[in-house]
Amino acid sequence: MAMVSIKDVAALAGVSPGTVSNVLNRPGKVAPATRERVEAAISELGFVRHGSASTLRAGHSRTIGLSVIDIGNPFFTEVAAGVEDVASELGYAVILGNSAGSTDKEDRNLRVLAEQRVRGVLITPSGEDPARLDRLREHGISVVLVDHPAHRPDQCAVAVDDVAGGRAAVAHLLGKGARSLAYVTGPLTIRQCVERREGAKMAMTAAGLDPAGLRVVEAATMTAKAGEKAAGELVADGLPEAIFCANDLLALGVLRALLRSGVRVPEDVVLMGYDDIDFAAASTVSLTSMRQPTYQLGRIATELLLDECDNPDTHAHQHIMFQPELVARESTQ
Repeated sequence: MAMVSIKDVAALAGVSPGTVSNVLNRPGKVAPATRERVEAAISELGFVRHGSASTLRAGHSRTIGLSVIDIGNPFFTEVAAGVEDVASELGYAVILGNSAGSTDKEDRNLRVLAEQRVRGVLITPSGEDPARLDRLREHGISVVLVDHPAHRPDQCAVAVDDVAGGRAAVAHLLGKGARSLAYVTGPLTIRQCVERREGAKMAMTAAGLDPAGLRVVEAATMTAKAGEKAAGELVADGLPEAIFCANDLLALGVLRALLRSGVRVPEDVVLMGYDDIDFAAASTVSLTSMRQPTYQLGRIATELLLDECDNPDTHAHQHIMFQPELVARESTQ
């Protein structure tokens, strides 16, 4: 059977080959009724475009990259859903990379994305070295930071104010009467963990407490298993009155270990997490958490990226900072 061409699709749809090309590459520029005719013709004929050929002609593909720190964390799963929805609406595919917090792995992933001629990259960086991302930009690949602020005016970024979140979380715990606190965190090489700790100390200072009194338990990973181990350390050393965890997975692990040890939550210790993943509300003791607009982070970051890719002459770089929201549940009542 002969390969179906763009000309065949154009003839069936009653449009020019250029219009078919626009539907494939710039669907937003085609009138909805015309686009529907072309898409119907594509479906009827079973047309499949030659992706590698179009990439060679254009110098880039209809793909974007998404690099995250931990795809096993439901926070990033929800971010990815927002990214994929916008990309799909605009005719792009998404290549996902998971750095696992390793800058070496992240560098390898970014090299692969550059080799694939992706149009742009969305990234929650594992490190703070801007030169690594500058190399992508030098190759004509746009970059937008996700869940990470930008420190330069010519860079788009969508983030959440983690200092404010940490401060609001600990202010809530102090409002419950707690005066001794522990902070269970992931690696303090991760910006979010550091900034949430900074906010926690600010809340203690505002309440007249010495921020040096904040017990910090640093876990190797931000998982439920790591939270269980951290809780074991706290139980062995003497429980504080309140525990703030840098994410909900850590908090759920802490909760499980505390209940197994006979510690009552919230009667013996109040506990809260961060992110407000779905499991937070469904746990044995529903978990108080700081909610982040995860899906919106993904959507807005992708809209910014593709606007920069498609409209480089008119695109305006934006730094968007969301505020987290306290969601109080049984674990701090």
